[in-house]
Amino acid sequence: MNTKEFVYWQEENMWIGFLKEYPDYWTQGYTFEELKDNLKDIFAEIISGTIPNIRKTGELEIA
Repeated sequence: MNTKEFVYWQEENMWIGFLKEYPDYWTQGYTFEELKDNLKDIFAEIISGTIPNIRKTGELEIA
C-alpha cells in the first residue's frame, strides 16, 4: 500500500488539504472522508501526466 502525507484543516463547514509532496494542488471536501477521496483523485491526475509542469517539494542536506 502506498501512503502519502497530507496537510489539512477545517474552515467553517469545509475540510481543505493538500499532499505534502505537491503543495500547489489543494482540494476540499464537506467531510474529512470526502477530502481524502479528493486528495486520492488529485494524486491519480498528477501521476497520470494530465497536469503539465508539476512542481514538487524535496529535501536538501546541507553540511
